[in-house]
Amino acid sequence: MQTPYPTLRWLESGAESSMRWRSESGFPAPQKIVIGDDRMTADAAVRLASEGSSILWRGDYHNARQLLQAMTRRFDRKPRKPAATLRDAFNLHRQAQSQKARILGMLLIPVDAGHVIPLRRAPVVRDACIEAYGPADEAYVLSLRELLGVIGAHEWRRNGVPISALDGDRIHPHYAVFSPVRGEYLELLAQAPLPSAQLAFDIGTGTGVLAAILVRRGVKKVIATDMQPRALVCAQENLERLGMSQQVDLLQTDLYPPGRAPLIVCNPPWLPGRPSSVLEQAVYDPDSRMLKGFLDGLSGHLAPGGEGWLILSDFAEHLGLRSRQDLLDMIRHAGLEVLGRNDIRPKHPKSNDASDPLHMARRQEVTSLWRLGSK
Repeated sequence: MQTPYPTLRWLESGAESSMRWRSESGFPAPQKIVIGDDRMTADAAVRLASEGSSILWRGDYHNARQLLQAMTRRFDRKPRKPAATLRDAFNLHRQAQSQKARILGMLLIPVDAGHVIPLRRAPVVRDACIEAYGPADEAYVLSLRELLGVIGAHEWRRNGVPISALDGDRIHPHYAVFSPVRGEYLELLAQAPLPSAQLAFDIGTGTGVLAAILVRRGVKKVIATDMQPRALVCAQENLERLGMSQQVDLLQTDLYPPGRAPLIVCNPPWLPGRPSSVLEQAVYDPDSRMLKGFLDGLSGHLAPGGEGWLILSDFAEHLGLRSRQDLLDMIRHAGLEVLGRNDIRPKHPKSNDASDPLHMARRQEVTSLWRLGSK
């Protein structure tokens, strides 16, 4: 059976070595590998990575983590370039984050078959890696930064996120499925007046949190869709845990299920742009594809007198990536009209963090639930 993972080859102790490369975040396979151990300094590691060399770690695991933290501090201390506009600040921020991810992603960790790390003081990561990657019958190499993300995602999945709109019940996000940590958009869904309690479509369900809130509000049947198998598995587990699997049907499809509904909800990615990794797909919507697809298909799937609820932040507007008029034009061209709009201010910590390069945009941000109907 062929594997989708390429084979890495490098020289170590005068002999050629090889191992599979693995990256669920889309990080490209290393082209040049050097061996690193506990004697390596952060300055040397950053220099090697900047020159295009990935560092395969053979020292103590905790020392590798400390090295990565020291490399991170070197990037965080760099002075920011001045920006004339918020859009310029956003573009500079993305460029800096991309460069930082590329350099930090070059510190690599070997993993034996069965997801066992063969380094001193290495943690047991089997369960976390199975959740992200599935079983491992052979050894592989991955970025330490990605591994730490996998471990963090495992903790989120195990502990869950309390949702006030579900009376404090928890949603458990899976790896690479967007976590509903920003509760304000969920409050909008919990408070808007329902046009019907018979049937609703949830477009791009992710963790299933919107479908769960609709069921908790009394909607008898929800059809929830998503393109990503990971998301559907995650939603299924959450709905089963909440005792709602009988009220929600899950369907793998792009946007809409067949038929019409009196209520259709969608929370698309809020920023138009190309994601730089698989993990950014919940944040960036290339050319506003999902937003436009939802709007363009809404009229044909709404029952007479029904409403489409578009949950969207205006963060992109403050960054100069999309204007309010652009959004209103999309709505009008789709044959829709605005029936009403409910707004809420963000409560997440970044909105009050003056050191954030995008602080001015975050401070002005408003998240809205747009109630749309067919003309």
